[in-house]
Formats: sequence, C-alpha cells, structure tokens
Amino acid sequence: MLKIRKAGYHGILLPEVGVGLDYSGTKAQHIFISHAHADHVPQNKKLSVYATPPTASFMKLRGFRGTVTPLPFGKPLETDTARITFYPAGHILGSAMTFVESDYGNVLYTGDYRTPPSPATEGFELPEAQIDTFITEATFSLPIYKWKAEKELANQIRSFASKNLEQGITPIFTAYNLGKAQELMFILKELNHPMQIHGAGYKLCSVYEEHGFSLGNYETYDRESCEGKILICPSSALGTGFASNVKKKKVAYCSGWAANESRQTQLTVDELIPISDHLDFFELISLCKQLSPKKVLITHTPNPRVVQHYLDGLGINSGFLDLEAVDNE
Repeated sequence: MLKIRKAGYHGILLPEVGVGLDYSGTKAQHIFISHAHADHVPQNKKLSVYATPPTASFMKLRGFRGTVTPLPFGKPLETDTARITFYPAGHILGSAMTFVESDYGNVLYTGDYRTPPSPATEGFELPEAQIDTFITEATFSLPIYKWKAEKELANQIRSFASKNLEQGITPIFTAYNLGKAQELMFILKELNHPMQIHGAGYKLCSVYEEHGFSLGNYETYDRESCEGKILICPSSALGTGFASNVKKKKVAYCSGWAANESRQTQLTVDELIPISDHLDFFELISLCKQLSPKKVLITHTPNPRVVQHYLDGLGINSGFLDLEAVDNE
C-alpha cells in the first residue's frame, strides 16, 4: 500500500512517489489539483502544478500565479515512479479525481465529487482497476442528507423563477460563484429570460462557454438594470447591497445544506432548494461498497465516525484524514 501523509491542514503527500494532491508544500516533485475551489488550490500561489484545462483556466482567473500544466481527463502522466490519471468528478466543470498507480499500490483521491454528476460538468467516471486506497470527501456525512432527483430540483428552480416573474417579482438565487452559479444558469437558460450574475462569477462563465456549456442569456450584475431579471449571487452579497434597490424580490437559497429546513429561519429566505455539488450520504456509502477498496480514508467532514460506522457494517476498513475544508455549498 502506498504511504499517505496529511500535509498540514491542506493537501496530501504520497512520499514514496513524490506526488502531492491539492498540496502546497515543497516535498512533492509533481502536484495535481482536483479543482479550482479555494480549499483545494495551493496556498502557495507560485507552485508548478497539473490540472485539467478548465481548472487551469479558473485558477488563473482567480489569481494563481504559478505554472499550471493542463492534463486532460484519461491522458496519464508517467513519472519515474508513478502513473497519474485524471477522471471526471462531476462536482464543477473541470473537477477531477486523481488516480495514482505505482509499484507500491494505487490511490484514488476524489477531491470534491458528485454522482450522479452535475449536468454542467464532464460527467463522472471511475478507473476500471481494483482500488487499494480510496481517499474520499464526505461533506454530507449524515443519513439526513439524501438528495431529490436532479429533474425534480431543476423543475423547482425554474418554477421559482417563473412564478415570481409572472407576479412582477425579481427572483434571486444564492449560490457560490464557481460551479453552483453556472449550474443554475445552465438549468435556467430554458426559460429564455435575461439573467444577471455577480461580477466575481461572471468572469468565470467564459470558461464554461469555451468548453461547450452554453449558459443562456446573461450579463454581469448591474444595480440600475437588475430589476425584472433573474439574479444570481453568493449569499454574502445580499448583505452588501446586492439588489437592495429592488423592492419586490424573493430569494431562493440553493445548497445541499438547504435540506435542513431550519436554514430558512436562520437565513430569512423565501425558498430552500437543496441542490448540491456533492454526493449525498447514501451515494457515498454505496460508492464505497461498489469500489470495495482495501481502505477508505475520509476527508472534509465533521462526522467521520458516522461514515466509519456504516463502512464497518460493510466490512470496509476506514480511517479519517483531518484536512482543512471551506464551505463551497
């Protein structure tokens, strides 16, 4: 089995083969980035790393100043000690699972992932090999998190927009700027109604278009002309004046955390839409069962013991890697 080292609170090091996974240190000869969310991009912004072409573009747009060598899905990189291949993770555009094969054994590292995949991604695909060590995120690690079908959630999103627009009310969807915002736009484009997106998210939309994902009729947010449009912004923007001049508006909170109905009171929003970029608890357990690896290492979760309890029941050996996590839901 390959040795696995937690690298502080950010990233993983495979010391025997000199490979870093979402890693910020200096002990890896080759570093692979799973996707462009802040808790997976190196804190050292001047490193040389590998990433999928969309992730490379996002990283540059978000201020990464190092060298990013694009590595497409399914095109392995051979080093002196390992063979590394990206597989689509279904989380956001460009998100990748990293499969490392070596004489010491293999490791599949998920980064963040979703199966069934987001419709605004390249899909979800697993290696065909038997997995030795499966390093998986477990953001939604309690059995209370079970997602509705994608079609049902898409209908809820479009219905919230349509019914409010018909009543002269401006609908606002809250979602983080990379991934969730573009997935909402991908779903809402069917309404053929103008959309405006927060400026930090707008600049990322071109990467989706360049990779074949049309996001419909949209422009960057403009306070003076936003009324009557479909608006998309992070939750934090609502506290800094976003659309504060629009008197008739309703807000939908779009996140896996919306499955917890107490969020409606906490956030004072009008509708909860539990759409997530992560897999739910039952999908996580099912995938571990399907892969049946020699060991599962769980990351990015406040409840590793719950997951381990269920894996114990399946006879799957597991452990916890305590890595830093940022809420991108």
